[in-house]
Amino acid sequence: MKNATHLINKVALVTGAARGIGRAICQALVDSGATVIATDILTEELNQMAQELGDKVTPMTHDVTDELQWQSIVSATLEKYQKIDILVNNAGILLFATLETTEPQQFRKLIDINITGTFLGLHSVIPCMKKAGSGAIVNISSASSILPNNGTGAYAASKYAVRGLTRTAALELGPFGIRVNSVHPGAVNTPMTNPQGLSSEELNPRYKFIPQQRGCQPEEVANMVNFLVSDQASYCNGTEMVVDGGLTAGQYYYGVPGAPAQ
Repeated sequence: MKNATHLINKVALVTGAARGIGRAICQALVDSGATVIATDILTEELNQMAQELGDKVTPMTHDVTDELQWQSIVSATLEKYQKIDILVNNAGILLFATLETTEPQQFRKLIDINITGTFLGLHSVIPCMKKAGSGAIVNISSASSILPNNGTGAYAASKYAVRGLTRTAALELGPFGIRVNSVHPGAVNTPMTNPQGLSSEELNPRYKFIPQQRGCQPEEVANMVNFLVSDQASYCNGTEMVVDGGLTAGQYYYGVPGAPAQ
């Protein structure tokens, strides 16, 4: 949707915006005409991203677990733009560890960022969206909330919680003209999931269990978010949009017709 205009005059707040999926979401929204308040705890990377995307992006350092910081950012945005049309709760962290080896403090930190941060985002923008009588909120969950895997127990639990929070918010806020949906990416190539910086060619052989035989690019997730916050998705509320190349569709049984070559 590059150079589209369907989000002109819209004001969007995007968390976890410095890199990966968050950066791609900011790019997609800006390309569609929106003004974006981009927040992240990674100040240096956030400022670099904002500089590269242009003056439609305002970077703000932000710890999503801090209620006072949420209040400050929402207040500053309302003071400057008088509204927040779009919220994308994207900030999150990932932990690869078994349940046995996950330390309680690691679990609490992940839950605090992934689910408390999402709750605080909702809690902070509901009043202004109710007053406006409209709004679009997208919470970034994960394919792990649909089909969990070993080694990501804390992460999967947090993303299951995001699903529940999204559905409840859709029920409570729908009567006020506010839509709340979730996006469930799978196998996305980001600095968080690919810290070694491997190329797609190096990564894709790992994804033979995915029907599309490759990983997901952040832009593919951003395209779904861009759709959900637009008027094109005006009757989507409480929906769970999966962007996973078919990962959660089922599993292959090799030796039975229909499976790809190993």
